[in-house]
Amino acid sequence: MFEGYSLAELGSIFAMQGFAGLILFSVFVLMALGLAIIFGQMGVINMAHGEFMILGAYVTYLCSSFISTYAPALFPAYFFIAMALAFLASGALGMLVEWGMIRFLYRRPLDTLLATWGLSLILQQIFRSVFGAREVGVVLPDWLMGSVAVTDTIEVPINGLFVMGLTIAITVVIYAVMFRSRWGQGVRAVMQNRVMAGAVGINTEKVDRYTFGLGCGIAGVAGSAFTMVGSTGPTSGQLYIVDTFLVVVFGGAQSLIGTIASAFTISQAQSTLEFFLSGSTAKVLTLLTVVVILMLRPQGLFVLKVRR
Repeated sequence: MFEGYSLAELGSIFAMQGFAGLILFSVFVLMALGLAIIFGQMGVINMAHGEFMILGAYVTYLCSSFISTYAPALFPAYFFIAMALAFLASGALGMLVEWGMIRFLYRRPLDTLLATWGLSLILQQIFRSVFGAREVGVVLPDWLMGSVAVTDTIEVPINGLFVMGLTIAITVVIYAVMFRSRWGQGVRAVMQNRVMAGAVGINTEKVDRYTFGLGCGIAGVAGSAFTMVGSTGPTSGQLYIVDTFLVVVFGGAQSLIGTIASAFTISQAQSTLEFFLSGSTAKVLTLLTVVVILMLRPQGLFVLKVRR
């Protein structure tokens, strides 16, 4: 397979493949962060999480088209505007869904699975009716185009570096919000003992709504980042929902560090195997390996220790 390649060329090939795995890792982390909050903290199986991501991607597409047409002077900075709008749109829809549906289904995980699965089908049809069945893409600003030459044979896409930087920034913000803020303490208190949290004056219904909205809003930001590495279609979110759940469960449903470690492990394994095998075979082998590990360690890679 590698006949005719020098050691330097093989090193360059594996380095580029490793960087492709880092981009996939960034998308997984952005998707899994929101799901880790919704599933890990709230116990809600949100099968429509991919559609919240695609909503953010479509908001980015609309923002790109609108600004390029009516405010071209803002086009170099439109992506930051689009990310903010994607977060607000997905977060607002998430809070509406929590108020209208999810709040009646707490502690009924199978019911939330079925309800959110139906919601995902509804959202897919809405996207198909509004934007059409064909996939769409965004036009990136000039400063996100091109690549950075690391060596004579290795070039790193600038948009990939931006996605990784965005992932690091959002991870730090989520860590600060969930583990270093008073609101985050309230969220964890509600999820650990709802009755006691309500007894000490925490508005548990408001915490639920804002927490679900935060998770969906992060998925919207993931959708903005997704537009840099792929095209957007009505069913694009379904391509990542299984991998995202796998990342959250494999890392430990309530562990932020576990989510990051799991995303890195799965993305790098899948990217490396795709170099030697077909894409579908690589995904199957990765999933089988994770399933075997979960059979041996059902709690995931990391377990959140709670005082009882």
